[in-house]
Amino acid sequence: MVGFSMQPYGIQSMLKEGHRHLSGLDEAVLKNIEACKQLSQITRTSYGPNGMNKMVINHLDKLFVTNDAGTIVNELEVQHPAAKLLVLAAKAQQEEIGDGANLTISFAGELLQGAEELIRMGIHPSEIVTGYTKAINKTIELLEELLEEGSENMDVRNKDEVILRMRSAVASKQFGLEDILCPLIAEGCIQVCPKNPANFNVDNVRVAKLLGGGLLNCSIVQGMVLKSDAVGTIKKTEKAKVAVFVSGVDTTATETKGTVLIHSAEQLENYAKTEEAKVEELIKAVAESGAKVIVSGGSVGEMALHFCERYKLMVLKISSKFELRRFCRTTGAVAMLKLGQPNPDDLGHVDSVSVEEIGGARVTVVRNEEGGNSVSTVVLRGSTDSILDDLERAVDDGVNTYKAMCRDSRFVPGAAATEIELARRLKEFSFKETGLDQYAIAKFAESFEMIPNTLAENAGLNAMEIISSLYAEHASGNTKVGIDLEEGACKDVSIMNIWDLYVTKLFALKFAADAACTVLRVDQIIMAKPAGGPRRGQQPAGMDED
Repeated sequence: MVGFSMQPYGIQSMLKEGHRHLSGLDEAVLKNIEACKQLSQITRTSYGPNGMNKMVINHLDKLFVTNDAGTIVNELEVQHPAAKLLVLAAKAQQEEIGDGANLTISFAGELLQGAEELIRMGIHPSEIVTGYTKAINKTIELLEELLEEGSENMDVRNKDEVILRMRSAVASKQFGLEDILCPLIAEGCIQVCPKNPANFNVDNVRVAKLLGGGLLNCSIVQGMVLKSDAVGTIKKTEKAKVAVFVSGVDTTATETKGTVLIHSAEQLENYAKTEEAKVEELIKAVAESGAKVIVSGGSVGEMALHFCERYKLMVLKISSKFELRRFCRTTGAVAMLKLGQPNPDDLGHVDSVSVEEIGGARVTVVRNEEGGNSVSTVVLRGSTDSILDDLERAVDDGVNTYKAMCRDSRFVPGAAATEIELARRLKEFSFKETGLDQYAIAKFAESFEMIPNTLAENAGLNAMEIISSLYAEHASGNTKVGIDLEEGACKDVSIMNIWDLYVTKLFALKFAADAACTVLRVDQIIMAKPAGGPRRGQQPAGMDED
């Protein structure tokens, strides 16, 4: 008789071997909540101006030292499927607004922690989801009531108004430096702001990171800063026309192969001369069209360079095609495919192109101050690469905030004033509800306390005292009282000038609530056996995202 092997039964018989199946509250729901809480604990200590930095070393051995939650969760390769949902919510926030990723993750983690306590009390997850959904809808209504009056009409070209709204976003990344960075970022954004501000393109504010110097040496350039030297000896021109060639300035080998029979020495001499004459003719054509600067997307041949020098043409080489596109945008030139006489319409114009030495590195500064300037560059200086990277993130956040305020310029009190007020009003709302979801709404309201709590803890203050005094102030009608982190006391936000954009808060809370509800709706996890072979979705090392 053949050995009778144990036949699998139940769900095992249905699925392939090697799968994992988790179900029920303990295995699935609470495990998911646990993973999300872990993730939010990582980012929570980085929240706010006094947030700690994280050192993340990714799979390519690149080191990140940052307190920017968007970067942290991008570089941590989060494996757990539920925690991935929070990462996706944070990414959505980062894409949509560019700031507030940390708020999204920390708040979602806090909501899930509240949900866990409710589940342990015996409330069904679906009741919690209903309660949370009611609560987020109520929150959105309440947020509208907390808007600062008169904040909806804003002139996006007024530097002071821009800085007012940008400060808190930049301060959360670089506390203490916002007064230096904000005017730079604001100026850069205002320079490239189109006639209809809603069409503002974030890509038009570039960042050039140059080692050395200090933050006070940062500056803003109308135009571009290329991190390369000019080819050739001419290093400076002003008020010049520009010709851009994509394929490089060089004699090209012919497509077809040909054999040339040469009988005598004269023929050999003439043969070499014709090539020279041909190159000279091409360069001369460019010089005659009025161009003084040639920009090449590929290599610049020796002979071509010689003739460029002779005709006093300045030669720049930009090898990245994205940079080349931006250069064309800055100068208004049209990139041409092959070397030849350009049309007058295809030429761009620059005010000045000069090679400057900044901190030992030679950079080419292309300025275009008159006319439709469409690119501006913030030149950042700092002592180490990781400081520069972090400054760049602060600038990115500032620029993204500018884009958000171009669409919707309304703002709410910052420094946790809004959150305490929301917590207070939601608590009152929950008492009016009957049914089990009132507990969920109360928990949702409590979750808002996490924000002043975290801000105070990261600044080394006593969180309990601060939260209770905030509640006391708000109960007596001072709805704009927040935390002053430097003095460790509660103060009116309008004195401290800390405002948060309404859209940032709105989307962060919305995404957090959605992510938390999605995690709570899961009751079973069924994982197939992972396939062998290389992982999909991983790019080969060294590839660009584009």
